[in-house]
Amino acid sequence: MKQISGNKLLVRALKEEGVDTIFGYPGACTIDISDELYKQDDIRIILPRHEQALVHEADAYARTTGKVGVCLVTSGPGATNLVTGLATANYDSVPLVCFTGQVARPLIGNDAFQEVDIVGITRSITKYGVIVRNREDLGRIIKEAFYIARTGRPGPVLIDLPKDVMAELGSADYPDTVNIRGYKPNTNVHMGQLKRALKMLKKAKKPLFLAGGGVNIARANEVFTEVVEKTEVPVVTTIMGRGAVPTDHPLYIGNLGMHGAYASNMAVSECDLLFSIGTRFNDRITGKLHEFAPNAQIVHIDIDTASISRNIHVDVPIVADALEAVTKMNEYVEHCETKKWRKQIAEWKEEHPLTMKNRVDMGPQDIIEEINRQFDNAIIATDVGQHQMFTTQYIEITKNKQLITSGGLGTMGYGFPAAIGAKLGNPDKDVIAISGDGGMQMNIQEFATAVLEELPLILCVFNNEYLGMVRQWQKLFYGKRYSMTNLKSGALFRRTNGQEMPEYTPDFVKLAESYGAKGIRVMKKEDIAAAFEEAKKNTKTPTLIEFVINPEELVYPMVQPGGTLEDLIMDC
Repeated sequence: MKQISGNKLLVRALKEEGVDTIFGYPGACTIDISDELYKQDDIRIILPRHEQALVHEADAYARTTGKVGVCLVTSGPGATNLVTGLATANYDSVPLVCFTGQVARPLIGNDAFQEVDIVGITRSITKYGVIVRNREDLGRIIKEAFYIARTGRPGPVLIDLPKDVMAELGSADYPDTVNIRGYKPNTNVHMGQLKRALKMLKKAKKPLFLAGGGVNIARANEVFTEVVEKTEVPVVTTIMGRGAVPTDHPLYIGNLGMHGAYASNMAVSECDLLFSIGTRFNDRITGKLHEFAPNAQIVHIDIDTASISRNIHVDVPIVADALEAVTKMNEYVEHCETKKWRKQIAEWKEEHPLTMKNRVDMGPQDIIEEINRQFDNAIIATDVGQHQMFTTQYIEITKNKQLITSGGLGTMGYGFPAAIGAKLGNPDKDVIAISGDGGMQMNIQEFATAVLEELPLILCVFNNEYLGMVRQWQKLFYGKRYSMTNLKSGALFRRTNGQEMPEYTPDFVKLAESYGAKGIRVMKKEDIAAAFEEAKKNTKTPTLIEFVINPEELVYPMVQPGGTLEDLIMDC
């Protein structure tokens, strides 16, 4: 029987799994794998400039294509640099398979150069992690990794590869099937529970759909929209669920939660049946747990058994894949009488519309609305902060548009590399990243990746000279004590007791140009449209547009810390 090295089997396995792109950064413990990848032409190798950016790129590639994102990094610091990205993907249910190099087996546990127990370090933030200790197990473990990553609730899987195991000769066979005892993810719908839930929906006077990220992950958007239209039941979404129905749909109310629309939060508080699909009810959407949806019976469909009744007690639990469940719903749902309820919601919308007060100065809403006007076949990637909340409030997500963001972990530095991964996976779509001036600097080295890969990204930087979200809390709840949030502060600021500050560092336009990208600075509202038109002319290089924003622009509405969804601070 023909025998091949573990390195050769890994490359063969990647091809068998349909992998067409790997995000990798080399090192001593993976150099032999890199050498095997060099000998083939079927898999594209992307070389980012930092492993944290690398895993975010693989994450966004997976979110936007539906494929498994694949990472390859070396041992020690290469592996530990994946940690934040693994946690990001784990929270947001993103299928990744990450291969980490490891020192040879005789050196493990001896504090060898660049040795870490990466499986132990990441155990709580991966769906599964394993070190390959025997060459004969390699094929089976890789097959299981891809299966685990993409089935059930998707998530990241880590495989640690000791260098001597990968050099060892063994079978060239790669398994065709997977059979993991104890891991049998359920996708089928319990029809008895579903029919019970639909009877409750029919009887409810004030029914409400709550769509979470699970609807988008399952690609259940179209069939869910059909269900909504058949029933005429209004919809609210989490941030991760935005786009579950088109945001311009008449039955869509908006996002709920800490920065949700007034009408959305009131609808949750007043509904008598909350029919939720694919959300884990985290604290940013519930406020005080015991006062969340106080008048409602709750139905919860989720693929993850552990997510049901963990935070919010539900009346009808249904463990199922969102697409499978919504497809079955579509066969059985009936029209619901919601005219009076929808009239009440319309009155809330009219009473407190989601908008920023009219100001002469350029504001975030102006920028995002221009994106809505100019781009109708696009992926919008955001970083984390005020700009993220503004985007999730005002961005229109319709059939040909997608929003990707770090929802559960809230990872600054996600937006730019996410845009790179999204564009690599979707070359025919416009890809726009929206970042703050703080988050943009956390992975700004990826300009080199974007330029060398000839990616015509549009990178919007909302520069308010502060870490804006923390500053907002400091303004509203900490007596305007802006500790550690002014990005211009430093020695001069301290020496003059805040009376003098240097120019903003860096000059984003010059920095973009130093990488070979295009840089544009926008100071006035009337220049926004022209900046995007200019950016669209660049077909092989990224364009950074720096929008200079007033730091006093705050995200409203806002639920007070420790409050209920009705305890909203409005724009005042």
